[in-house]
Amino acid sequence: MRDDIFNKRRNNMLVFVSLLLVLSFGSIIITEYDVRKGFFSIWKAMAWGGANFYPDVESLRIVPEILPKLKETVLMSIAATTVAALFALCLSLAGSQTTRINWAFSIISRGIASLFRNIPLVAWAMVLMLAFNQSPLTGYLALFLGSFGFLTRAFMETIDEVGNNSIEALQASGASYFHIIFQAVLPAGMPQMISWLLYMIETNIRDATLVGVLTGTGIGFLFDLYYKRFEYHEASLVVLFIVITVITIEVISNKIRRVIL
Repeated sequence: MRDDIFNKRRNNMLVFVSLLLVLSFGSIIITEYDVRKGFFSIWKAMAWGGANFYPDVESLRIVPEILPKLKETVLMSIAATTVAALFALCLSLAGSQTTRINWAFSIISRGIASLFRNIPLVAWAMVLMLAFNQSPLTGYLALFLGSFGFLTRAFMETIDEVGNNSIEALQASGASYFHIIFQAVLPAGMPQMISWLLYMIETNIRDATLVGVLTGTGIGFLFDLYYKRFEYHEASLVVLFIVITVITIEVISNKIRRVIL
């Protein structure tokens, strides 16, 4: 019996690997991609970056320009994520199997979460630019909508994982729907929800750079400006500030997670 299971898994793995190889080689043939040229281009790109893309002493003059834009990007990311988390919490309570009002609300809530979650952030930014042009509002709404879909799904799964013992005890004592939520569901799921919120803030600070390139706001706009002007030393300094900021936020976030989890 055990040998049959092992052989079945091995055969499935061979089929998967074979299919993956066929798709890979098929894509290379169809697109006429030169693998050898692409491989050696990596080293050329690294050599060019080492020779041109680094901050020098003269580039430090733009630090007063970088700091306000960096502050704008971080605050926009935090604001969009936290507001999205509030809306996501309400929708996840309606969609969770544990706290749903009825099956119709659950299906609608899960459908909305799947729709928003599966639309890329770049797509949101491009669509919103048609309505709001290049503005901070466009960047904020793109981050908000992307965060809303992801957090709704994450919060639903967190609520579904909450143990039913305390919920059943409150139901047996005649507790109302809102008492069950505030006395059993939220206290049990809140640490994990905060962890998801912190993760989303980290992700949005990274993504806000790309959104800024599209919407003409924040630190992304500043990088795009210097890069298109071929001022690579200044552009690399912007990237360095972004990396430092992301690492700092991640360190702070990890410390908070260790405290609450």
